[in-house]
Amino acid sequence: MVPSGENLEKLEDMIVRAAETTASHVRAARAAVGTVIFGQDRVVEHAIITILSGGHALLVGVPGLAKTKLVDTMGTVLGLDAKRIQFTPDLMPSDILGSEVLEENPGGKRSFRFIPGPVFGQLLMADEINRASPRTQSALLQAMQEQHVTVAGVRHDLPKPFHVLATQNPLEQEGTYPLPEAQLDRFLMEIDVDYPDLDAERKILFDTTGAEQGTAKPAMSADDLMAAQRLVRRLPVGESVVEAILALVRSARPGAEGPDGKLIAWGPSPRASQALMLAVRARALLEGRYAPSIDDVLALAEPILKHRMALTFAARADGETVPGIIGRLKGRIG
Repeated sequence: MVPSGENLEKLEDMIVRAAETTASHVRAARAAVGTVIFGQDRVVEHAIITILSGGHALLVGVPGLAKTKLVDTMGTVLGLDAKRIQFTPDLMPSDILGSEVLEENPGGKRSFRFIPGPVFGQLLMADEINRASPRTQSALLQAMQEQHVTVAGVRHDLPKPFHVLATQNPLEQEGTYPLPEAQLDRFLMEIDVDYPDLDAERKILFDTTGAEQGTAKPAMSADDLMAAQRLVRRLPVGESVVEAILALVRSARPGAEGPDGKLIAWGPSPRASQALMLAVRARALLEGRYAPSIDDVLALAEPILKHRMALTFAARADGETVPGIIGRLKGRIG
């Protein structure tokens, strides 16, 4: 049955109202995180965009910049079951995934029972992720990509939604294992966490050393978040934005046209295009718009591309950097 013009108009109004409600929830969540995390507006924005896009994020910054507090706060604000793992070189896959234990029933019959590990949460903080061995990283990689884990040949699905926010210290590299490119590619964004400015640090001093400290309050539930994630995937994307995404990602690969193609050793796969397509929609929703623009592509290009690229030895010797290359590629589009 084809809906009449009046019914179609009512349906469109319902869709718009649902989108407005979801967008207001998302903006309230960002504001709630901002009441606890000071001076990191860009970091908070990128972290929320990552989760709205259904992805995982890698937070890179020196100790003491509230990376752990950000993840804990986001778990509270978004209504998610948050878990935390401190990665160390002796961490085993079973410490993350869980293990089977042998139990004896009252009748004397023995059976194995699976005890879930901390990965069975909706928001997993992987603290200092590069300190774990490749064997442990591979266990986490399956969870990040496939949303389930396999223990003793049995599949166990992870709760929905499931997101990993990992932290990494860029300074101390002793006793660490560099993340493999295949795992880096699973992170939708690499978010650099910088020092706060003067006004923000002054606010941190007064708000965190007094008798009372601000605490985050829930602004969304897990169901609200999943509704927002579904809405992100339904937002329309104009042809000019699609062309900008394709042009940017394809120009960041080795052998691409232009002088910068010779400087790139390896570049982003189509997964980067997918990440940009979702992230620009999420950024538009976060700002109260219902369609992304080329400005969204330019704003999110660096955090989405920089961990998916590497420069040749000659380029590095000449002082070239990945952010510098991305900046020039953005200039051709903008």
